[in-house]
Amino acid sequence: MPRPATTTTATMTCTFGAAPSTMNATSAPTVLIEGNPAATIRDTIPIMNIPPFGMCTSLANPAVAAATTAALGVLTPAPCVPVMATPAWQNGATRTLIGGTPGLTQGAMCTCAYGGVIQIVNAGTLRSQTG
Repeated sequence: MPRPATTTTATMTCTFGAAPSTMNATSAPTVLIEGNPAATIRDTIPIMNIPPFGMCTSLANPAVAAATTAALGVLTPAPCVPVMATPAWQNGATRTLIGGTPGLTQGAMCTCAYGGVIQIVNAGTLRSQTG
């Protein structure tokens, strides 16, 4: 079943993040979908492509672990700084290439080194890519 194509306006969530974040697609800036740059599975650069998700609650995050230790074991969130554990998004388009790279679609996921699963929950478009 076709899934909506992802652009710079896509909304993402992280399982350990306190707030959603908005994709900033930079891998194919000349390819526009509904007037916004198209995203590909290569758009995984922390801060640039994947902005922070507010506060992080993963104890694998050294800042969260330190804050929690200082609070005598009470989980204490710290600012999120995504660190990608995988070099590319997973579950992107299987047949739609943008500049030779699979396009990114709603539902695609990648993993943060601190254990969070980052997922595109709103592609920011109405158009679908073919799987």
